[in-house]
Amino acid sequence: MTPQKQHITPNGTVILYSGNPNLNLLNELALGEGSIWHSSLDQGYKNAFPEIIYQTVVYFWYANDFENLEKCVSWRINPHAFAIRKEVWDTFAGFDLDYENLQMSAFDLGFNSLRYQGAIPLYVKGLFDATIENVNLSTKDIYTFYIKNFKRSHAIYMLLRRGFWKPNERSAYGFASRNFKFKDKQTILQPRELKPIEGTPKVSYIIPTMMRQEFTRNLLNDLEQQTYKPYEVVVVDATPEKARDASLYNATNYSFKTVFKWQTTKGSCRARNEAIDLCTGDYIVFGDDDIRIQPQFIENHLRLLQTYKAEACNGLDIRADHQQQTLTDLDEKLKALGDARWKVGAAQSFSNANSCVSKRVVDLLIGNDINYDGGYGEDSDFGLSITKLGVTVLHNPFSVNLHLKPPVGGYRFWGQQAGIKGKKRKPQPWELNTPVKWIVPIPSPTIMYQLFKHFNENQRKEYKIKYFVFYFTKAKLVEIPLRLLKFPMRLLQFNKSVFYAKKLMALGKRTH
Repeated sequence: MTPQKQHITPNGTVILYSGNPNLNLLNELALGEGSIWHSSLDQGYKNAFPEIIYQTVVYFWYANDFENLEKCVSWRINPHAFAIRKEVWDTFAGFDLDYENLQMSAFDLGFNSLRYQGAIPLYVKGLFDATIENVNLSTKDIYTFYIKNFKRSHAIYMLLRRGFWKPNERSAYGFASRNFKFKDKQTILQPRELKPIEGTPKVSYIIPTMMRQEFTRNLLNDLEQQTYKPYEVVVVDATPEKARDASLYNATNYSFKTVFKWQTTKGSCRARNEAIDLCTGDYIVFGDDDIRIQPQFIENHLRLLQTYKAEACNGLDIRADHQQQTLTDLDEKLKALGDARWKVGAAQSFSNANSCVSKRVVDLLIGNDINYDGGYGEDSDFGLSITKLGVTVLHNPFSVNLHLKPPVGGYRFWGQQAGIKGKKRKPQPWELNTPVKWIVPIPSPTIMYQLFKHFNENQRKEYKIKYFVFYFTKAKLVEIPLRLLKFPMRLLQFNKSVFYAKKLMALGKRTH
């Protein structure tokens, strides 16, 4: 089924559509980052197909539709009222018509194009009339979606969770298994050609660092070689006073403004927030201290954001084999990656090692949540928080870093105490006024805090079930008896993590 009508915008974009969109609004949207547009969340489609939870759990930012936004990423497309760029429809060959219900065909296109294929489906309030539809997906279609899009184990897991003892569930699983197989996702929407930079936007570059002054100096040298130089670089260094070499930081060595601040607080989130307070640019680039970047790094961040008219992007992070590798090694790694590299879409994750965000958006967030200091998950929290503002975070394959990951130094130095028990343990920030004693919380309380902060009760329940399923299924057969013996303690550790997460939730987001 092809969308019934065609519209050509003033800038020449060809758009196919079904229903009756506001064409003036569609003309504006065609200038931005979107590939597909709909108003489904006002038409009865919000959070339809909740069964997606059995695969995505809490690992996919867009599993739940966002609340109270004028525009946001959403893959739940109404097939009777949507618009799509013609090249996107042609690239993906339209709807998959193997499903009984066209609504599931639209969900299939929206989900796969977003998660795997570099397209950006957007909900836009008011683009279409808010006419309510009944979303009715058959059990056969639900299992068919799983068989076609995920590993067989996910469909089996869903069968177990929904009730393998129910005849209709077994029948639907058997039908999908016999008639369909995994669908290839290798077709990727090609990135747009990047436009030259318009104007002279000012870029602030932030580097939080600790006991890695030589690595930081190498990164500063890479910044000096940029084709579009930063307006200012802010280094917040938490290296203990006895281990510092202040002579390594010399502002006169660089053609851009540099600010070197010795951190007296603790934590990478606090460090970034202290740096943000000093930034005056139009954009902020966040970078780790242990990366190397190519000369076009900043230029390509700006060109991508301006080409797609977006305000945030997450660059391509390439892990080094060892800390002595250079940009020459990065070139070789990118050659090996080949065409798989070239995908621009809505980001599935976020890294403070390589990201560029407009100062306007950073100011809306009022910085990083310091509840994550001493733990993990601050990057994902920052990116997801941007997305929940209705700002699309783009994946940017044009701005690449080589992540050296040296075994010593960095802010994880403070967090290494988390696994120690007893009197030798140094308290972590997330412990607040209740120090850890003999039950060390697992997983990290800050990861659990993120689940409470961003995901609902059903997702947290599914996370817990899958967590313990993996606890046993990822073990070797000979290890299972020991894991059974350790299970009561692991359950106590999980509940202790929940305990600390709830204490952090009670505090709420903190930035200072």
